Amino acid sequence: MKIAIMQPYIFPYIGYFQLINAVDQFVIFDDVNFIKKGWINRNNILSNEGIQRFTIPLKNVSQNKLINETYINEESQWKDQFLKTIIHNYKKAPYFDNVYALIDGIIKTEESNIAKYTCHALASISGYLGLDTIFTLSSGLEKNNSLKGPKKILDICKVLKATDYINPIGGTELYSKDSFSKENINLWFLKSNLVPYKQFNQEFVPWLSVIDVLMFNSQEDTRNLLNDYNLI
Repeated sequence: MKIAIMQPYIFPYIGYFQLINAVDQFVIFDDVNFIKKGWINRNNILSNEGIQRFTIPLKNVSQNKLINETYINEESQWKDQFLKTIIHNYKKAPYFDNVYALIDGIIKTEESNIAKYTCHALASISGYLGLDTIFTLSSGLEKNNSLKGPKKILDICKVLKATDYINPIGGTELYSKDSFSKENINLWFLKSNLVPYKQFNQEFVPWLSVIDVLMFNSQEDTRNLLNDYNLI
């Protein structure tokens, strides 16, 4: 059983989906503290001016709350504006029709908990791409919640009987392969390869939201991109 554990990010970049693609079970780390100015409720898309940031508004955001205790601010009427922004920036993209229908269905989901909302979004996009990864909320697992940091990750791996744990390349200084191997778990780090694709007729802007990837690449081409990484 290969697993990955990540905080929920809304419409994340392709490396996040490469991680989903690389594992059998993807654990959404929803019972840890919310981090302000992170990627949980925002990301970047393409505009005529270059990079444009979008943000899903949240209510009473606090780093003293868990992610699964954080809710979308439904009073802001943000959904229509978000969809208008997608139309404005991507209506001439080659795969706009199918991808817009996918995004529209995600955005209009009647769920206000940001963790569950994001889980639904990730599962919907994975389904669109034909991935069969299982999604699990960490808050639903019977684990030792007194543990912190790498020990908490290792505990989740043991609970799920993982044989392999795959983490983004940024975790090389945080996680020790020896500590995992002592529990008979292989630790891998995923390094994404930068593969440019055509974005209209402008210079390629890398690492944007998966929305951008899907707008300019077919489902088959996107799946090929999802396999373009190295495990070290």
